[in-house]
Amino acid sequence: MKNTYIARQAILNEKSETIGYELLFRDSPDNKFPEVEPDIASSKLIIQNHIHGDIQTLSMGKLAFINFTENCLIHKFPLMFDKNNIVIELVGQEKPTKKLLKIIKFYQDKGYTVALTEYDLAPHWDILFPYIDIVKVDIEKINTKRLLPAVMRMKPFNISIAAEKVETKNQKQTLAEVGFDYFQGYFYHQPEIVEGQALEPIKAQMLNLLSETFNSPLNYETVADIISHDVNLTVGLLKMVNNVSTGARVQITSLKQGAAYLGEDKLRQFVSILALSNLTSDKTDEVCKQALITAKMMFALSNNSAFKSVSESAFITGLLSAIEVMLAMPMAEIVKTMPLSEPIESALVTHAGLLGQLLDLTTTYILGHEKLQTDGTLEESFDHFSLDKQQVQAEFLKASQWLQDLHLEDL
Repeated sequence: MKNTYIARQAILNEKSETIGYELLFRDSPDNKFPEVEPDIASSKLIIQNHIHGDIQTLSMGKLAFINFTENCLIHKFPLMFDKNNIVIELVGQEKPTKKLLKIIKFYQDKGYTVALTEYDLAPHWDILFPYIDIVKVDIEKINTKRLLPAVMRMKPFNISIAAEKVETKNQKQTLAEVGFDYFQGYFYHQPEIVEGQALEPIKAQMLNLLSETFNSPLNYETVADIISHDVNLTVGLLKMVNNVSTGARVQITSLKQGAAYLGEDKLRQFVSILALSNLTSDKTDEVCKQALITAKMMFALSNNSAFKSVSESAFITGLLSAIEVMLAMPMAEIVKTMPLSEPIESALVTHAGLLGQLLDLTTTYILGHEKLQTDGTLEESFDHFSLDKQQVQAEFLKASQWLQDLHLEDL
């Protein structure tokens, strides 16, 4: 486990109503931007607060303004988000290029809102005006009196203008007269730190996954197998499916199905974000190990005739069984962010249904308890499902050996 930090700063309209929050990457409780590459900062923000968390909650149901470099745009990282939830903030450009113009037009055609930041009044930016929605101006660097000619050039394209670093009430009044639509700065809202937790992925599995996803065509079964060795990747994959699905809620019963649903392009995007954000660790959380053993053991026990009907969902249910401990969030809230089938949801939240009974039985055995989390005892459950104690013990040992063979300690 590791702590994650994101700062958010409100962006308001002329009526002082919050229309969104700019999300700013931090790597400590210190409220300042760390010395990291912008590409990495954007990727970490995506991972920590979209795949691991809920970016709509973070931005309190308002728009999330997120910085993307040209490289992030080319890799299509913004497509991980619902176009109605974010504003793409273009950063890190000294001047527009043909490639940048093409990629900005691509996002406009997709229906995304695009903001040009670090605007310096240079005429070469005018080429982007037909394809952007907002221009952000740092009023500490740009004299607003010099802005009027640019404002006139923007008018035919209905571009909104946002002021950054507004410090006083007088500044706000002057800016409104110039034609500014949105305002951001310490006068309204100092960036506040939001602390959370993210899971540590496994380095070797990440490298294996990277290698596999760059094969063509993709072998979804192999990809799903690699992902199944890491709870972090599993959660990420399921949230990715939930993010890209439209209309009716998708119900996923296996990792292979989830990988195939994303398709090659989306799956490669998902992996590249993970790699770029450098979410690696030299240790694997003990809770993750328990979840892996639970998953392997549940799958083995599902070969028993009593559990055959839930065999397809057994592994993924076990893998997610400890996720509330890892994320320090209630299970009922976590499953809302994942496209899980109803039996898996019920099993994870309340141990309901046959799948829930298998989960309860397995975790109770692994933890060495006598009483189930639901009604009854472990012994009664063994009798009810005609399970032999020695058989269960053998499957536990096999699952433990399987975990050891992954060599997670050496990563």
